[in-house]
Amino acid sequence: MRIHNYQKIKTLKIALAMFLAAILVLLFSRSLIIASAFAFFVGIFITVAQRRVTDKRASDIQAAAPEMIDHLISGLQSGLSLNESLAGLGKRGPAVFAPHFASFRENLHLTGDFHRELEKVKSELGQPSTDLIIEALLISKTLGGAELINILRLLGNFIREDLALRREIAVKQNWIKNSAHLSAGAPWILLLLLSTQRSTAEAFSNSSGVMILFAGLLLTAIAYLWMNKFGEIPEQVRVFVGKS
Repeated sequence: MRIHNYQKIKTLKIALAMFLAAILVLLFSRSLIIASAFAFFVGIFITVAQRRVTDKRASDIQAAAPEMIDHLISGLQSGLSLNESLAGLGKRGPAVFAPHFASFRENLHLTGDFHRELEKVKSELGQPSTDLIIEALLISKTLGGAELINILRLLGNFIREDLALRREIAVKQNWIKNSAHLSAGAPWILLLLLSTQRSTAEAFSNSSGVMILFAGLLLTAIAYLWMNKFGEIPEQVRVFVGKS
């Protein structure tokens, strides 16, 4: 239900943005055809932007994983139990983890089922690095945790090295995404400026003009999405998905 409502809100936001864009361009150009094309362009752009917001959350979780490990090691070395160290992440540690581990702490008091509640956290976070950490904790809880601190240190080093490499690749690929933004937006900005002239609006008011305009919109969308896809870093595989 929550996911459905979230998707509905996203759709309404896109529709509102498209409507406002159409009104503004219509006032500027006096052409309903051009205003409609710009509304579709804005819809495509916002859809991609919303996906980037989702990607940013995933990046924030991945980036905070080493800090999560540091807090767990610190708690275990100070004499806290594993349950207490994990519950402490709901109050201390990276903010991106706080609501998940606050819920973990409350649910653990109610059910007492460590394995199930930690599996819920793993599912909610949904990232390869946190999967590795949580699986190490589950194994330690089941088989004993004599080497848990050493395992967490090794995991921390591995995740930090992976993050450093991915950041380096991301910096080198940013020019591809910037090129996509510039290449997609420049022709439409030019069209918007030219649309103040009556001759431009008249040129796109007939069937040929409409066909050219929306063919350009389609090609712009395809090129923009392709360039963004080309500039993406391949996602890590979640090895422990579906593991009970």
